Amino acid sequence: MLNKPKPQPTFAVIEAVAVIVGIVVGVGIFKTPTLVAANVSGGISFLLIWLLGGLISLLGALCYGELATSYPHPGGEYHYLTRSFGKEMALLFAWARLSVMQTGSIALLAFVFGDYVVQLVPLGDRAAAIYAALAVIVLTGINALGIQLSKWLQNWLTAAKLLGLLFIFWTGLVLTSSSTPAVSTTPNSEGSYGSALIFVLLTYGGWSEAAYLSAEIQDVKQNMVRVLVGSIGAIALVFLLVNFAYLKGLGLSAIANSQAVAADLMRQALGEAGVQFISLLVAVSALGAMQGTIFTGGRTNYALGQDWKLFSWLGRWDERTQTPLNALLIQGTITLALIWLGTLTRSGFATMVEYTAPVFWFFLLLTTLSLFVLRTVEPEVSRSFRVPLYPLTPLLFCATCVYMLQASLTYTGIGALVGVGVLLTGVPLLLLVRH
Repeated sequence: MLNKPKPQPTFAVIEAVAVIVGIVVGVGIFKTPTLVAANVSGGISFLLIWLLGGLISLLGALCYGELATSYPHPGGEYHYLTRSFGKEMALLFAWARLSVMQTGSIALLAFVFGDYVVQLVPLGDRAAAIYAALAVIVLTGINALGIQLSKWLQNWLTAAKLLGLLFIFWTGLVLTSSSTPAVSTTPNSEGSYGSALIFVLLTYGGWSEAAYLSAEIQDVKQNMVRVLVGSIGAIALVFLLVNFAYLKGLGLSAIANSQAVAADLMRQALGEAGVQFISLLVAVSALGAMQGTIFTGGRTNYALGQDWKLFSWLGRWDERTQTPLNALLIQGTITLALIWLGTLTRSGFATMVEYTAPVFWFFLLLTTLSLFVLRTVEPEVSRSFRVPLYPLTPLLFCATCVYMLQASLTYTGIGALVGVGVLLTGVPLLLLVRH
């Protein structure tokens, strides 16, 4: 009997880091600093809370490092949940990725891409949605054509956005002289720092996608932790440098009152040419994040098809292109449907953030808890990397996930309820496949 085609370890460490940095350093760094600045009391605390976000993300990355090196699998979190909580819970997670988390994340990035390309090439009232849909179609097609092409595109998009962000850092340090000194703003309440942390961790979100590369990273037991820690370190450094540039170039009060903080900084330094540069950079950043998210999302759908007969058509791996072709196509189709739904609301981006956040934090919590379960029920498994300071490290990260889950349900609107509702439609699906 011939062996079925399956993923091969083709990713070097730097290529895997490029995927994760490309996903995380997306559009948040151009939007959330204003919200963070409005909830802190001074420039030092503004920078420290970005550093804290990096440290919290590192706690999670260390937990995922043990899971990914002990259980390398293209299904990532789906595989860990299968082993720890059973196939039914893993199916619910895969449904959430397919219908809410991954497709919703791609859609919100597509909306940002469309909004900024319209600034460069306006084509009418519906142009932003058209650009968003075209980006999904083109990037899904590139991923379907083959892994080498998608890796090449990811590397170049990530390099372009990092160079652009370094230019913003240089601009803030050298070309601007802040007309508004970095004075403090008074927090609204004791909970303001908690609100700031919500936006910071939202901006850091996406590093967990490294789990889906575990079957395709060369020498995964040695390199997985390097990928995770290296990615978080690079991301935190970029975020700190860019926010320091915002702070020096504009001042905290101006950041807090800005509608487009990066555009304001570049306008002060370079005039309208700077604003055009920012529009292009945000569009490139959104494309880079979309490319990585499309790539990893297809891997969960592939794992779902491997385990459930009803979804077996998703579990076909194309040996020629080294891609889960059917899994990518269904993901792209659902994303296009979400983009269409997003056009019916006032802000497609905000709606998709609300739609995805509670479900994302719930399953991030559950995946971290699986570390405790698997240490207990599978003690014989070889663990080349163990979480430092266990069980304190995963407990601290679990506490963060609980807080973020509560906050995402409390501070978001109807989109959060819709996302949870779509997740619950997976329950009858579960009953269907069981019988």
